[in-house]
Amino acid sequence: MQEKPEVVDVKEEADFQLVDENKVDWKGRRALKFKYGGMCASVLILAMIGFENLGTFSLAVNSVPYFSGIMHYSIPDAANMLTNYMGTGYILAIPVAVLADTWIGRYRSVLISGVFEFVGLALLTAQAHYPSLKPPLCNIYDITAHCKTPSGGQEALLFIGLYLLAFGTAGVKAALPSHGADQFDEKDPREERRMSTFFNTLLLAICFGGAVSLTFIVWIQINKGWDWGFGIGTIAIFLGIVIFAAGLPLYRFRVGQGTNAFNEIIQVYVAAIRNRNLPLPEDPTELYEIEQDKEAAEEIEFLPHRDTLRFLDRAAIQIKHGVQSEKPSSPWKLCRVTQVENAKIVLGMIPIFCCTIIMTLCLAQLQTFSIQQGYTMDTTFTKHFHIPPASLPIIPVSFLIIIVPIYDFIFVPVMRKITGIPTGVTHLQRIGVGLVLSCISMAVASVIEVKRKRVARDNNMLDAVPILMPPLPISTFWLSFQYFIFGIADMFTYVGLLQFFYSEAPKGLKSTSTCFLWSSMALGYFASTIVVKSVNGATKHITSSGGWLAGNNINRNHLNLFYLFLSIVSLINFFIYLLVSMRYKYRSQSPLVPGGNSKK
Repeated sequence: MQEKPEVVDVKEEADFQLVDENKVDWKGRRALKFKYGGMCASVLILAMIGFENLGTFSLAVNSVPYFSGIMHYSIPDAANMLTNYMGTGYILAIPVAVLADTWIGRYRSVLISGVFEFVGLALLTAQAHYPSLKPPLCNIYDITAHCKTPSGGQEALLFIGLYLLAFGTAGVKAALPSHGADQFDEKDPREERRMSTFFNTLLLAICFGGAVSLTFIVWIQINKGWDWGFGIGTIAIFLGIVIFAAGLPLYRFRVGQGTNAFNEIIQVYVAAIRNRNLPLPEDPTELYEIEQDKEAAEEIEFLPHRDTLRFLDRAAIQIKHGVQSEKPSSPWKLCRVTQVENAKIVLGMIPIFCCTIIMTLCLAQLQTFSIQQGYTMDTTFTKHFHIPPASLPIIPVSFLIIIVPIYDFIFVPVMRKITGIPTGVTHLQRIGVGLVLSCISMAVASVIEVKRKRVARDNNMLDAVPILMPPLPISTFWLSFQYFIFGIADMFTYVGLLQFFYSEAPKGLKSTSTCFLWSSMALGYFASTIVVKSVNGATKHITSSGGWLAGNNINRNHLNLFYLFLSIVSLINFFIYLLVSMRYKYRSQSPLVPGGNSKK
């Protein structure tokens, strides 16, 4: 588009790095760095993510008491409802990210997703407020009470509100971090450092918003009513949307490409299957690649051929019919070597991706069953203050607020001098540390549950009704050990995964690489639902309670055995991860050579 004349011409602007060549401003003009983007614009984005987490984070830890105590679902069903909601919120991030990158843009994606969040939480607020929209009050822990479950209309309203919220959360996760990164020029060393600062601050904004949600919002929900808690969350999301939208004249925008690298990856797999009967050439230079002289004109990156996953090379086999055609074949039957190598990179990351699913499965238990444990224990913090069990995750969140800057400014520089690695340790090493800690966390959770049940048995309180009867004479802060260890695991594994996927992903997938993490977490939450039901089914006839996790009386369940089972599974998963990570070769170990293929 036509642009107002500046003091310097276009060439001089590029030379002095005054223009972010890959971005435009809100009117479609080339984005000048001193006018648009940068840390000033990113502050509004950080405010949005902070308010969004303030409004929704409490749902991740305190929904089971609402589903069971107010809506009268059984505790296992309530736990599965939460994990299904969380899983949906993560898995939907993938299609939203594709839409944001190809058609509607990240800014509009965040705004639309924020509106969905606002409407979904507003519906939950209305249902929690009006008695006609929820079942009558009843104590589900009283075995003589016959609590009514929600009617068809009430259940429909609950799920509509819940999954509108999940869709909105998915859109914010998919588009907001990438839009924040768009405010910086990754080719400018100074702005690249500021981008790193932005991502660190993004984690802190999430922690601050989560900290307020885990304390203030949870306290409001328990002491003032669920309608007040949901209502304040709705207001927080509205404020976040307004603040984010106000930054429109300040933002840089990446121009949509109209195509997506996901399509190119899928084309490789389809073409390889279609060409499965063709013989592989011994010389990889015979595989299809565009001519080198087109690189300068189209700014296309070339990747060298690697002698791995050779079956995908069939996607680049050229079938010559005597006359060379200037127009290439269908991309669903013939792909470039670079395209094939990108597909190999994605396929090579899948084993790493799969090994992290178990960790989210463990996290789901801390967000469900551990909260129910807390409701049976003494929540006294001081003489006149009781901490809600759902607020226990404030311990790892508070720790992260402190440890993340220490990790970034002290640990990384020290380890960088020792190892020579820019990030201190490799991404895979960082992920591995987190997987070990998650295994330890589940083992500690099992030990704590044994102690809690022993206290209940020694005090003849195995059938004590939570809330209505005095709590067990054991402090709920015993649960802080498992939360604390898992909080450290979060910092290592999930942040390590973000860095790993972003650094290893093909160039065209950089902006949507975070979806690999969200999809891993989604599968972990869905796996939790399957595992809980499977464990109950497998142990139904060998326990008096009808299953390790059956019923609403957690004192009669065998949660300690379930935690021990998860710890063993996590340990096996870690050893599998070791084997996978030892065989993985970082993309950086294969240098990018412009100009076509390289023979091995």
